[in-house]
Amino acid sequence: MVNGLSGCENHVFVAGGGPGGLAAALALRRRGFEVTMADSCTPPIDKPCGEGLMPDGIDALAQLGISIPELAAHRFCGIRFVSGEISAEAVFPRGFALGVRRTNLHRVMVEQAERAGVRLCWGTVVTGLHAEGVLVRGELVRARWIVGADGSSSRVRRWAGLDSHLHKKERFAFRRHYRVAPWSEFMELHWGTRCQVYVTPVDRSQICVALISRDPALRLDEALQQFPHLSERLRGAEHGSIERGAITVTRKLERVCSNRVALLGDASGGVDAITGEGLCLAFRQAKLLADCLSDGDLWRYQAEHRALSRHPAMMAELMLLLERHDVLRQRAMRAFRNRPNLFARMLAMHVGAASPLDVAGNGLALGWSLLTA
Repeated sequence: MVNGLSGCENHVFVAGGGPGGLAAALALRRRGFEVTMADSCTPPIDKPCGEGLMPDGIDALAQLGISIPELAAHRFCGIRFVSGEISAEAVFPRGFALGVRRTNLHRVMVEQAERAGVRLCWGTVVTGLHAEGVLVRGELVRARWIVGADGSSSRVRRWAGLDSHLHKKERFAFRRHYRVAPWSEFMELHWGTRCQVYVTPVDRSQICVALISRDPALRLDEALQQFPHLSERLRGAEHGSIERGAITVTRKLERVCSNRVALLGDASGGVDAITGEGLCLAFRQAKLLADCLSDGDLWRYQAEHRALSRHPAMMAELMLLLERHDVLRQRAMRAFRNRPNLFARMLAMHVGAASPLDVAGNGLALGWSLLTA
């Protein structure tokens, strides 16, 4: 036993206390499991990201019994793409999205985990796996199941022998907040040369500006020179936070579970940050994992995890294709501008509000539009 930690037959140990780990802990508690969650950091845990929670992400949280208070977030109604002088926008087909600072999201989820009875162990380092559970500071904590939600550099993944991957991609993200009132009801995605800049309203007087690129040396101030209209809006604005950076790693793993260990969120491969769907995917994985463990069927999680990831991965590949090819992107932007309904249909597909038949039709429509734009 370590500082009161103990294990039992119905005990699940979650390594990693970010949104994915907390979602897993909450989902498992709703299924009646005893849950211990450990993280080496202390809350609130921050991480550079676009800080936009799409309608499907809000729905996924609701299925876990989690709601974001209005005072902790800012609503927006759709997405706007901007590339040079061309822009296209669309409203979500249903519901709304939230701009929510990562620290606010973490505080809300920590509070709800505490109320649900999750045993939260902050500043606690997991040092290894054991045949009967996990090692915490070298001492055994027994657990029937172990969830690795410890990020893209997951040690649980390595210890469990699940690090073998089919391919791996790295990109680089930097984020800063500006004390500027949001100028629209949309989250904006500005396309530049080999980079994208996201602008997300996070409250009535502040926006989140996030850069994603393949260049580890590129920072926000330099990248913003590619976007004169955006730079003008931010000129002279007070910074609401320092610039923070992170490496975003996407892997396609051969397996995401082994014996009593299951991976979740970025530890399980993730999806490129360009989609803004990483959190939603982790929340859906959390519910799926809780359902599978409740049935004692961890291997079902392997099969359905792959199915859950398929759609976000497809959208990421489409957007990365536009990122790599300037001419193709400009053709797509002209098509979206000239055919607003096409962009609206693509947005519906992005947030999971389109049927498989719609997805096929949208793909054909986009292909034809690219040929004729």
